[in-house]
Formats: sequence, C-alpha cells, structure tokens
Amino acid sequence: MTPDANALLDRAKVFIAPLDVEKAEKALTRVLEKEDATQGALATLLRERPKAHDLLLGVLGSSPYLTDISARDPARLAGALASDPAQRIDALIESMQHVETQDEAELMRLLRLVKQEAALVIALADLSKVWDMPEATDALTRIADAALSAAIRFTLRAASLAGKLELTDQRDPERGSGWIFLGMGKGGAYELNYSSDIDLIVFFDRSRARLVDPSQDVDFFVRLTKRIVKIMSERTPDGYVFRTDLRLRPDPGATPIAIPLEAALSYYESMGQNWERAAYIKARPVAGDIFAGEQFLQELAPFVWRKYFDFAAIADVHSIKRQIHAHKGHGKIAVAGHNIKLGRGGIREIEFFVQTQQLITGGRDRRLRGRETLAMLDQLVESGWVAPQARDDLREAYLFLRDVEHRIQMIADEQKHTLPETEEGVAVVARMMGFAGYDDFAPALLTRLEVVQGHYGRLFESAPQLTSSAGNLVFTGDDDDPGTIETLAAMGFANPKTVTATIRGWHFGRYAATRSTVARERLTELTPILLEAIAATENADAGFLAFDRLISKLPAGVQLFSLLVSQPRLLNLLAAIMGAAPKLAETISRRPRVLDALLEPAFFESVPLQAELDQRLAEQFAEARSYEDSLDRARIFGQEQKFLIGVRILTGSVSVAEAGVAYTRLAETLISRLFKLVCDEFAKTHGQIEGGSAAVVAMGKLGGREMTAASDLDLMLLYDADPLAESQGGERPISTQQYYGRLTQRLISALSAPTAEGLLYEADFRLRPSGNSGPLAVSLKAFSDYQANEAWTWEHMALTRARVVAGPQAFASRVEAAIRAALTTPRNPQKLKDDVLSMRRRIEKEKGSGSPWEVKQVPGGLIDIEFIAQYLMLLHGPQHPELFSTTVTLALQHLKDAGVLDAGRAEALTEASKLYQGLTQLMRLAIDDAFRPADAPRGLTELLLRLGDAPDLSNLEALLGDAQKRTREIFTSVVGELAERPVSA
Repeated sequence: MTPDANALLDRAKVFIAPLDVEKAEKALTRVLEKEDATQGALATLLRERPKAHDLLLGVLGSSPYLTDISARDPARLAGALASDPAQRIDALIESMQHVETQDEAELMRLLRLVKQEAALVIALADLSKVWDMPEATDALTRIADAALSAAIRFTLRAASLAGKLELTDQRDPERGSGWIFLGMGKGGAYELNYSSDIDLIVFFDRSRARLVDPSQDVDFFVRLTKRIVKIMSERTPDGYVFRTDLRLRPDPGATPIAIPLEAALSYYESMGQNWERAAYIKARPVAGDIFAGEQFLQELAPFVWRKYFDFAAIADVHSIKRQIHAHKGHGKIAVAGHNIKLGRGGIREIEFFVQTQQLITGGRDRRLRGRETLAMLDQLVESGWVAPQARDDLREAYLFLRDVEHRIQMIADEQKHTLPETEEGVAVVARMMGFAGYDDFAPALLTRLEVVQGHYGRLFESAPQLTSSAGNLVFTGDDDDPGTIETLAAMGFANPKTVTATIRGWHFGRYAATRSTVARERLTELTPILLEAIAATENADAGFLAFDRLISKLPAGVQLFSLLVSQPRLLNLLAAIMGAAPKLAETISRRPRVLDALLEPAFFESVPLQAELDQRLAEQFAEARSYEDSLDRARIFGQEQKFLIGVRILTGSVSVAEAGVAYTRLAETLISRLFKLVCDEFAKTHGQIEGGSAAVVAMGKLGGREMTAASDLDLMLLYDADPLAESQGGERPISTQQYYGRLTQRLISALSAPTAEGLLYEADFRLRPSGNSGPLAVSLKAFSDYQANEAWTWEHMALTRARVVAGPQAFASRVEAAIRAALTTPRNPQKLKDDVLSMRRRIEKEKGSGSPWEVKQVPGGLIDIEFIAQYLMLLHGPQHPELFSTTVTLALQHLKDAGVLDAGRAEALTEASKLYQGLTQLMRLAIDDAFRPADAPRGLTELLLRLGDAPDLSNLEALLGDAQKRTREIFTSVVGELAERPVSA
C-alpha cells in the first residue's frame, strides 16, 4: 500500500500508551485475525510501518468500539491510516451523494458502512491529534448531513414513484420539495460530538410541496419522516447511521413529527419560549429543501433576535442549565463520575456563557448571530462584551473538555458525557488524552472546570435563584432532567414526573394563563420558590395539582405570577391553602383579585361586621347594570367572602366558633339584600299586595349561626296579607297566594340558580309546614295554626333553630312571637320523650355511621347533643321561655343556668359540641367526601390536630371516641335508652 503524502499515520502527534498492554495486544490480534495474517493490507502496513503498531495498540487497547469496527474490515483500517483523513471524509460524503439504489435495505447498509468508516477515520485523526477538535466535529457533522440528505432523496424518489407527489427536480429531489430539516444544537453549528444524536426539527411548506392529495399533507410528511428515522436510526447487523431526536419541535407532546410551516410560525410568534430562542441560535437547514429552510429562519429572525431583551427573559434562558451559579452546595466539581457536559464548569456552561450574551446583544449586533461557539467567543471580545483573557481561558477549556467528551464516547460509542466512577476507569480516558494516568489528568481537568465555573458564575452573579435550595429544578425542553426528578422526590413529591410534565405544559402555553411570553418568564422565576412553598405543606402532590387547576382556569397569569414572586408571604399562604384546602384554591382561579385582600395588613386582625358586609354588597348592587348582573355580583361577593373566611380559619386568625358566625353573617347579608332585590324586581311585573308583608325565616345551621363553608340554606317564607286580595301596580296582577308563592320561587332562584359566575348557595324549603306537599310560601296564620294543631314533635325540634333573617322589622317581630308561641306550648312529657327517641332511632338507622370522624351522625355525635338541647327546651320552655336559643352551645348554657341540666353534663356537651363543630368546619373547608385519615391532606391533618390539641390522628380519634361515649351516656340519662325493649307479655 502506497501511503498518501498527508497520511494520517505520518502526521500523528499523540500515541496513546495503553493502560493494559496485554489487553491491547489481544485487541490488535483480534483485528489481525480477520484478514490474512501475512498478506493482508493491515499486516503489511504493520510490518512496514512500526509506528502503526504503536498507534493501534493505544487506540484499540482503549476502545472496544473501535476494535469492533476495525475487525469488521482490517483493510479499511489500513487504508485509513495510510490516507489523508480529510480526503477520506470527502470521498465518503461524495459516495453518499451518488447513491442511486431503490432498495431501502441496500441504502441502509451502504449508509451504515460509510458511518463505520467515518467513525474510524475521525477517531484515529482525533486521538492521534492529526486533527484538533473543530476539524473532528466538522467532519462528523458533514457526514451526518450527507447521510440525512441521501435518506431524504431516496424517500422523496420512492414517494414520487408511488404517485404521491411530483418532484421539482428528479436529479435533485430535495430542491423545491418544501420538506425542511433544521439541524439544531451541535449539528446546526458543525459541532457534533463523537456519538451524538442529531437533533432535528422537521417542517413542510404547503406552498412548495407538490402533493397529489394536499388534504393528506400532514399524514404524508409524518410517514415520510418516520421512514427517515428508520433509515438513520434503526440498528441492523451493520449498526446505525445516526440516532435522530425530533423532540425540539414546538410542543412535542402535542404536535406531529412533521409540522406545517405556518403552524410553526404561529407557535413561535405567539407561544415561543426563551429556551427555544436560545436553541435557534444554532439552527441550520441541514438537508431537504435548503432554500425553504433558509427563508424560514430569516422569517423567524425577529423571534430569535429581540432588539430589547429584558432580564426575566435571560433568566428564563439561564434556567435551562442544570446547575447554575445561584445554586449553592450542590453539583460539586469532581473528577470520577463528573458530567463533562452538564456538570459544574462543564461544556454547557461555556455554551451558555456565549449564547446568553448573544441573545442579549444579537438583536442589535448582527455580528453576534453566528452558530459556532468559538467563533462567537472571538466576536464577543471584538464587540467589547468579553475580556480577551476570559475568551482565552474558555477557548482552551472548551477544546480540552470536548476532547474529554469525545474520548468518553469513543470507548463504547455511547451518547454519554460522564467520566467513569472509578479512578481506573478515568485513567483510561486520561491515557486517551495523552496523560500518564489519573493523578496527572485529575488536576488538569479540575483546573479547567474551576476556570469555567468562575467565568460563568461571574456572568450570572446577579441572576435570581432559579433553582431550589434542595437541588436542580429545570423544566425546559421535552426531557426529564434526572437531577430535577431527584430534587422533587427529595422535596416530598411522590410523583415528580407528573410535576415535570405539568410544568413543561405550562411553558408550552397549554393554558391561557401561560400563553404570553411575559407570563412564562414570570412563571420561570416563580416555579422554584412555588415548589418549595408547596413542599413545605407536606401535601406536595395535592397542593401542586391544586395550583395547576388554579392556573388552568385563569384567563391570564402575569398579574398573579408577578404578585407571588414579589410577595413571598402571600405565596406561602397560597401554598398552605392548596396543601390544606385545595377546594379554596379553586376560588382563586375564578377570582384572582381575592388575593389583593390577603395583602391588607388588617385582613388577619378582624372579620367584617354585618354593617361592613352590607355596605360592600350594596356598593356592588349599585354598580349593577341589570337584575341578572346583580345576581352575578352576589355570587362573586359570596364566593370571595367565603374564601376569605376560609383563609382566616386556616391561618388561625378566627376560631372555628367565630367562623360559624362569620359564614352565617355573610349568608344573612346576602339573603337580606337579595330578598329586597327580588321583591323590587318582582313588583315591576306584579306590583304589590296592599298591606302585605313577608319575612324569610332561617332554620338549621343558618338559624343556629353554625354555618360551614359547605352549608346550604334551610329557609321558609312567611307572609301576612288579605287572602282574597290581588296585587296592584304591576303589569300582571295575581292573587295573594300566587304572589307569595312565586315570590318565594324567585327568591330560591336568586339564591341557588347557577349563573355564569357560579353557584351561591343551595336553598332548601322543606322544613316549611307540610314540607314539600304544602305551599312554598305560608301565611303567618296558617303557620301558627299548623304549629298548634298539626306539627310533629320533630318539626318543633327544628323550630328551636328558627329566626327571621329578612323582612320588615315589625312583621319580623310578629313572626318571632309566633315561633316562640309554638315552642312554649305545654306538651305531654312522655309523648315528647317517645317522639324524640323515635326520631333519633330513625336517623341512626337510616343515616348512622360507625366512624368517629362522622361527627354529626355517629352515636354520641352532634345530633345527640342537638336532640338533648331541643328536648330539654321543649320540655321546660313553657315554664322557662328564657331557655330558648337557636345556637346549641348557648342553649346548653341557658339550660345549665336554669338548673335544668347538670353543670358537669352541660360542660361535657358544650366541649364536645365545640370539638365536633370545629372538626366539621375544617373538614367542610378542605374536602368534599367523608374524612379518611389515611388519605387526608397533611395540611388538613395539622389543622385538625391543632384544634383537638392532639399529637396525632390516633390520639385525636381516641379523644373523639371518649367524647362520643360520654355524649351518648348523657343522652341516655337525659332523654332515654335508644335500644327498643321487647314488649313484656
């Protein structure tokens, strides 16, 4: 074999000293065994050129992969050593440009053989330092471009032969095809590493593609693109050409692998992210319709190169880096196991040092729009952005680290960037770098990593912290960052992959709140501190999902994200809300402005009084444009005020007893205002009943001033008017009974009908005389007659909680007197006892529960306490009318003061009632379903334990059991035994 004048062997500067000579000799012997031991080209070369033996011993002794492809064709190896590597690569590229086969399998074989030879030539030239790193990466990239181009030409010709499209030029199918392949990252910049994937984004231009059936263009180009991936990436006995990665396209989780050009432009103009701007710095049309690709990049230039680029955008780009300067105490610089690309002081930091400054200034300085890292380092110096010494330091480190990266990959052709975990493994890489071993290599590597880290850190020393103190938090691109998964798990997220996928969805603009660039930039700043705040609630997953639901319903996000970034106290409070009561967070998504109230210093100091609430609601109604608008405003007001009461409960700024009063006060305000509004609106159509009056009576929790976040309204409407009269002054006069019946229906609708602004309350009128079988509105006379002659004992029990909440004062007093008269009617003590016991048995049979957490229905629960109080009030009320109170705890106090209930029992029942009411308040605030300790949000659990003054749920459950046992004992002693005794003969 006649060696070339520029033969690789003659120009070799570095001869690797193998770490294990015996192993290296065996590798060389294995290669020689594949050809004639004496006459083969490689054997001949080794005899004639002893330095070939030394060169191969180091290469093959270090790399099982290079040994394998050398053994496949030893003559090819000999040819590579005896040739000019540049000419050899050019010849390989030319061979791919002239592939004419119509057989896909043959094309795949030819391309893989080319890749084998290219990989061998490039490795030999790189390891022997015939080539410096830029020459090696340039050769790798040109091979990748040519192979991809050959696959595209083949695929287009095949589609043309199948009658699917017309080619502009049969000899050059790519030209005018409209099929665009953009090379991203290192491939775009001619910087591919040795075992690199090729990152591609595939578009097609409908105006250039000449499809026979244009309506199928997406499916057509997706099928063609899949064929390209197969040709390039599928492993065969001959290996693969290049692994292809298509995940840098717009929103890869939701878009096809080949995207129409106009859809891509629309995406980048409306939802493009800053990390995508950074990615497009290196974008280059590498194959397919090159002209169309160049036109696309020109059109996209304003997206990539902003004339004005604020710091939040830079921070957003900066967050792509796995470990940034502001993140302290993690990702320490190391040797064994260090990630040369992504670790501290690594290649990515050099690339980002360049790219971020390109993004800042490239909009105004076109000279900084280049793709190549080293060329742009030089330009940054020339443009005055970087000091020459920094450039020199980073250039030298970049060349060194890229060499290390290549050698890591050459060992086994793996797309990896991490040094071996052992010193012996690192020593192999050190020898490939020309060092004597680990001890020489380690300080050389550490010096460069520290230099890079220093320059990179100074560039971003004023950047906001975009990582968590717990570790990496990076959510750009489409891949899960392993460090981020680890960090989230350590923070307490049980499903970290759900978190990363969800946050990537935010950044892809899948919600209205995250579609603007500014919103996503604020979200980038917010995300780390948000996750830390949610993790601190110890209910991380539920809290995070609650926040996701919150922003999914927001019409816009900039205001909220900016507010949370600037107000850490508010962020922590919001996290607590989402961790303890995810239901409350839904209000924020519908009414973001409620957060403004939380910022007021006075918010936590007091609860609005009735007069304040009434004034605020009156102001809302005064601004209403119509009756329907007033109903919407009532719902907005009610939902916001319920939320604010809930927050006060969570933060402990109001007690649970005060919360019951606050919820009740709010309901009374709304009922009173809405009743007046309904009456006025109703009168426009039907006029008024002369001399008539009506009042709304509250029952149940509302009557007892014990409402919770989930309480409905138990109501009845009583009126007094001439039964034979007709309404006057309206367009359609109606009778008295019709008038008040329809007025009641209108009130029910005003309170409970869902509108565009949601629901206010569920209204229940079934406690009126005769229940559902009776009229909706009841005259005061009929009410009094019914209570005196027809009412069941349980109806009088319910009436102990009745009070007027809306209506004229004079008529309200008459209604209150009628209620008191019904309650103070003397009654048969035995019948009263039997009726109360019968009612309790029935409820226990139909709705009873064995769970101590079902504090209302469980034996010894709230119903027992209410029945004791009601029984005693009805029994002794005729003699002691002062006993009556609609609130159970006050009634118990009255009963004790009158000597009707033993003080010890009264105290026990009062304490049990407060415990039950408190637990009910918290559970209704946080969850919709029955409380299950194992599934309870951690934040809710902590609130329950604080209320019960218990160390854990098992202790609290025991406390509940004791209270329920004592309550049932008192019930049995005061009212009677619930178990039905058999009738004696």
